[in-house]
Amino acid sequence: MSENNTATHWLIMIPKQSLNWMMQDVLDTSESISQPGLIQRIGTSISRLYQHYLDKWTPHTASRWVFTVVMVAGFLLRILLRQGWYIVCYALGIYHLNLFLAFLTPKIDPAFTQEDDDGPCLPTKANEEFRPFMRRLPEFKFWYSVTKSTLVAFSCTFFQVFNVPVFWPILVMYFITLFGITMKRQIKHMIKYRYLPFSLGKPRYKAQDNTHINKMTTTPPTPH
Repeated sequence: MSENNTATHWLIMIPKQSLNWMMQDVLDTSESISQPGLIQRIGTSISRLYQHYLDKWTPHTASRWVFTVVMVAGFLLRILLRQGWYIVCYALGIYHLNLFLAFLTPKIDPAFTQEDDDGPCLPTKANEEFRPFMRRLPEFKFWYSVTKSTLVAFSCTFFQVFNVPVFWPILVMYFITLFGITMKRQIKHMIKYRYLPFSLGKPRYKAQDNTHINKMTTTPPTPH
């Protein structure tokens, strides 16, 4: 009789255990669905690592620009050696010119601030309060856009589909003409509103010599 009760007890327990295992599998499946996929997690970790090294490189302005200049020189050297992809080089030059103009342009145009007296304006006198030059395109974004566009253009030179046959001297002359016209207009704008696109730092005034001050305070006045 006890053996029959034991068998019946195990027959009752087995479905309960299997039911628990099935419920656990269902719960694990739902949790795995709610969590991001493997590819998404790998992409997130790569983007975080990229942003980490980009943030560490931010204060090193000179090394960043040296790297970019070397990369642009390598791109131009490849264009000269392979004798092709002139349209890619021309498009890159136009894009860099637009970035450079945005780098030289103030964030708030003085032509609009003169109409509004309450708005911020650029200092025009030496005794005015120091205000740094606020660019429409900050230096780091300017460098990042130049570097990224150069990498894209360099990668385009490995595909023959971008090697459109053109007469390159016309592109060179057109780029020189466009560069001269845009820079002339920008220089006229700088002269008209009397600003420089560079902040050399807050003006500092040289303090008087401490020994001279002490000598003046300790020396008794001469009797008349």
